[in-house]
Amino acid sequence: MPNKIRLLSTDFDGTLVAHHRDPVLDLGCMELIQKLQKEGTIWAINTGRSRDLLESGLVDFDFPVRPDFILTSERDLFRPGLNGTKWEPYGEWNTQVARDHAELYASASSLFSEVLEFVNSKTKAQVIYEQDGPEGLIARDEEEMARIISFINEARAKHPKFHYQHNTVYLRFCHADYHKGAALAELSRLIEVPPAQTFAAGDHHNDLSMLDGRYAHFPSCPGNAIPEVKQTVCDAGGYVAESDCGAGVREALLYFTT
Repeated sequence: MPNKIRLLSTDFDGTLVAHHRDPVLDLGCMELIQKLQKEGTIWAINTGRSRDLLESGLVDFDFPVRPDFILTSERDLFRPGLNGTKWEPYGEWNTQVARDHAELYASASSLFSEVLEFVNSKTKAQVIYEQDGPEGLIARDEEEMARIISFINEARAKHPKFHYQHNTVYLRFCHADYHKGAALAELSRLIEVPPAQTFAAGDHHNDLSMLDGRYAHFPSCPGNAIPEVKQTVCDAGGYVAESDCGAGVREALLYFTT
């Protein structure tokens, strides 16, 4: 192949998994990924899902092929575990991510309070709490999410490291330095595969950071991607597929590898 791709970074929901279709997976896409794996290409699923939620998705949707790595919650990095465990942290990245988020949330506590006060008093969105505090929220609809994001963008001007990732009605609070692109960059560093040999595919806002050409020189999106994603992929010299979801990923992979 003229441009050897050694690493694939693919989103999960809406990119590989077509929730509105039966079957939800494109068999041709799965077969092509498996073929590329056998030829030495590394496949990572890069998702907003948590590790456990992604593992349940792989089982529930009966994935015929396993990823080599998973990048979860738009920031954490895992490899297949030893001694029978399914996944384990790879390197020190996850520890660094957790430390920086804890420090950020402590220093931005007043901003957090301001955002939560707005959400609880001015919207019907549901705040999601984890053990360490508020993790994110679920809006009633995308119009309400747009209002919440507008408020956060204005409020975070005084604390720019306080950020978020969002997809449709879901939002996760985060440190501005950590996103899908940053997690992909760390995986690339650890396995020594440069952006010039990396393919990425995604469909929504939280995929933008891995599709702008910095971390993957072969960015792509399926036909169902939102306009902002399609424009980002085009600007980076990538490929916008005509087909939706997994069929679109297969279309993009064939474009870059044949």
